[in-house]
Amino acid sequence: MDEKTTCSMPSYTEKITLGIIKILESSPGIAEVKFESKPPAERHMIVSWEQKNTCTLPEDLKNFYLMTDGFQMTWNVKLDDNPMQVGSMVINGISNLCRLGGSSVYTLPNAPTLADLDDDTDEEGIEGPSVKPHFDSRNVIFELDPCNGNGKVCLVYKTSKPGVATLDAEIWFLDRALFWHFLTPTFTSYYRLLICHLGLPQWHYAFTSYGLSPQAKQWFNMYKPITFNTALLSEEAESTVNKLDPNKIFKSKNKTPLTKKKLPTPPAGPPKGHPASAKSTSHSANITRK
Repeated sequence: MDEKTTCSMPSYTEKITLGIIKILESSPGIAEVKFESKPPAERHMIVSWEQKNTCTLPEDLKNFYLMTDGFQMTWNVKLDDNPMQVGSMVINGISNLCRLGGSSVYTLPNAPTLADLDDDTDEEGIEGPSVKPHFDSRNVIFELDPCNGNGKVCLVYKTSKPGVATLDAEIWFLDRALFWHFLTPTFTSYYRLLICHLGLPQWHYAFTSYGLSPQAKQWFNMYKPITFNTALLSEEAESTVNKLDPNKIFKSKNKTPLTKKKLPTPPAGPPKGHPASAKSTSHSANITRK
């Protein structure tokens, strides 16, 4: 390895990991941080994958593969002087970006598939992240991260008709009970979540209605995510998102002309000949004399 390559490796690693290695190494109790450096994927491999699967990779994911063909980082703690792996951050390489629920040559003819277990309970007319993915021809799904057997992070393409995938893809989490949970609309957003959560065990469940398991909560209490406290995640979402008023936030600086309100009609005076009327008349006359 020449000198130029040697000097560029630390900056390259720090750029890929967003500096998370230094943060982990300075954290108490962490004994070892392992980062597997992988060469960039060749462009023809990406083109071959897109042609084989009739899908176009999102631009940010494509650029990621052109920088490194996959991502893998783990970190250990010492328990009774024995190393124990706690954190794991994985993104499959382009060759391991396999379709989920696709037919296999090893599957028996009458064997059940994931499509047979699909729960088709979507409401009609719902668009966007609320529409959960399906294992049949309505979606094309690829596995990004096996999550150490705790579920799967998937790249999900929404299709307008069978066999034709859209250019846009979303990131979803499939738990072990085969329920879907929306994570992020882009790969870049998911990559930030992965790094910020330090690859803590079962961190994806912080974005589900189940929440974290007691064991995962213990690890979260010891090594909290960088960006926010997941215990307050639902409260923050409830108070910030649901009570957001776009009219107040995006209010124009130009003053809007106010509409003049019609003044109420003054009450009618007392009828002529009434004592109050006479008193008012005499009072006005006195003021005039003065």
